[in-house]
Amino acid sequence: MKNISFVKMSGAGNDFIIVDKIVNADFEPNSEIITKLCSRRTGIGADGLIMISDSASYDFHMQYYNADGSTGTLCGNGARCAIRYAKYSGRLKYENALFKSGEHVYRGVVLGDDCIRFFLNPPEDLRFDLVLNEDDIKVKGDFLNTGSPHLIVNIKDVFGEKKSFQDLNDFPVFDLGKKLRYNENFDKGTNVNFIDIKDDRVWIRTYERGVEDETLACGTGSTAAAIISCIKYGLKPPIRLITRSYDELEVDFNFSEGKVNNISLTGPAKILFLGEFQLNKFI
Repeated sequence: MKNISFVKMSGAGNDFIIVDKIVNADFEPNSEIITKLCSRRTGIGADGLIMISDSASYDFHMQYYNADGSTGTLCGNGARCAIRYAKYSGRLKYENALFKSGEHVYRGVVLGDDCIRFFLNPPEDLRFDLVLNEDDIKVKGDFLNTGSPHLIVNIKDVFGEKKSFQDLNDFPVFDLGKKLRYNENFDKGTNVNFIDIKDDRVWIRTYERGVEDETLACGTGSTAAAIISCIKYGLKPPIRLITRSYDELEVDFNFSEGKVNNISLTGPAKILFLGEFQLNKFI
């Protein structure tokens, strides 16, 4: 009976199962195992699973899996949790981290016990003022890829049932997010972020693909929302975002001559608890 040790972590409410290959060398996750582990009723419960392994060239290697077992895109809060775990596990000699995730190299820095800054690559595939129709609801939004694809929708640009939406707390994030996630404008689907700007802060709620539900925070989504809030609504970086968990994320970047560079995502990344699971229970 094989026991696998893990660490449960939270990045602003975005929660992850962290498995270290050093102490779990034989663990090779597949989509079925990952889905079962991430189940909130019959498993550990998480938005995703992160494998951490050693690297000859970098401080560590991170492999991220969504709750449905899919992979291939960046997770910003997951990366911040991975950096925090790397510090906890002794992989970082100092406060700076250089690591690989997928085919890309990233860096980050430990600012405090539970405060982590992660640096992202410049966004790609920016598309502004998309008009989308879902049943009787008309939506205007903006799209960009910050390592993962994101649609950003200001709730004041959503119209349906002969009225506009004014309150993000009462907004139908799951129902509308699920529809827009599969919209024909996005070949491989997209994450959907709904925002409301108040007092120079961005309040945000996100429907995440791969989780197929609203999550309490999304790092690449918050980054995308901050960039759009600068370009479209004139907010100046660093931009503060209030997530569904009410934790605050800060996105900083340079915006000059229409280009966005030097992007960072800063916020809490906490170790919640350590545990073990019996592998045969999830096969």
